[in-house]
Amino acid sequence: MKGHPLILSSQTIMKKLTLLAAMALATLCPAKDTKKILLLAGKPSHGSGEHEHNAGSLLLKKCLDESGLPIESSVIKNGAWPSPEQLAAADTVVIYCDGGGHHLVLQDDRIKQLAKEMKRGCGLVCLHYGVEIPKDNGGAELLGWMGGYFETNFSVNPHWTADFKSFPAHPISNGMKPYAMLDEWYFHMRFTEQGKLTNVLSAIAPEDTMSRPDGSHSGNPHVRKAVAEGLPQTVAWAFDRPDGGRGFGFTGGHFHKNWGDDNQRKVVLNAILWTAKAEVPAEGVSSKVTPEELAANLDPKGQQSNLSIKPLLPGATVNPAICAACKH
Repeated sequence: MKGHPLILSSQTIMKKLTLLAAMALATLCPAKDTKKILLLAGKPSHGSGEHEHNAGSLLLKKCLDESGLPIESSVIKNGAWPSPEQLAAADTVVIYCDGGGHHLVLQDDRIKQLAKEMKRGCGLVCLHYGVEIPKDNGGAELLGWMGGYFETNFSVNPHWTADFKSFPAHPISNGMKPYAMLDEWYFHMRFTEQGKLTNVLSAIAPEDTMSRPDGSHSGNPHVRKAVAEGLPQTVAWAFDRPDGGRGFGFTGGHFHKNWGDDNQRKVVLNAILWTAKAEVPAEGVSSKVTPEELAANLDPKGQQSNLSIKPLLPGATVNPAICAACKH
């Protein structure tokens, strides 16, 4: 019977079965899990080059798409809200919008929709004004999902140059180098005592951040004491939720031109990956942005863009002017 075409040796059968099993496993368990990033951009706000939610979100999408990492990103512009299917498919949601009582998530039953996704472990990133929400309307939710938020009459929003000299041992810090940046860095956030919170960006706030009188966003005895004592102020943080989900808050992002800085982009891009439970490259997410790309997609606000001004790098001075529109 040796060599009969209808009879296979046990060794041949085992090889075929092994090959079939490997093919089935590859189909069921792809080598790289593609993460879906959903960026929600708020409506136009402030002056030209400020609070550019649409342009900033599209720029972050461009950087993510060009990273070569297993990512699918999408942007929903102008304050529109995603479909239930889009929310359910997202591994993390990035919100860049005006906050306070007009926060994107406070309309209709959006906070309830978002709560459903947070419960399953979806990540959450809030940028700049998006970290502020009323204490009695969304505050508890943002505190639980992101680990902290801007609380009026406790947190403050001055314009100042933050000098970031070191970073914690955390994936979001991958590839980061010391840098300084003038921005509207909110600080003295209200933080949770639950879960694990990591201060990603912290700096010593200068005394003139307290030059304004006390007010809902400008000063209070608690923050004045902290600044007088020279305590580092956290302006970006990572949060491991007790339920396994992840959150990240970033208080910069007032000036669109600052996205032209490699470190400013990298810390946010790294955080987006981390909250989606994707592996952050050892060197961080590398990206390049040209002046033309930085100036693209700006909202038509009827004003001349000031993006010709180069992004402020180490050595920049504190801007004594506080924008009149920033009475959030």
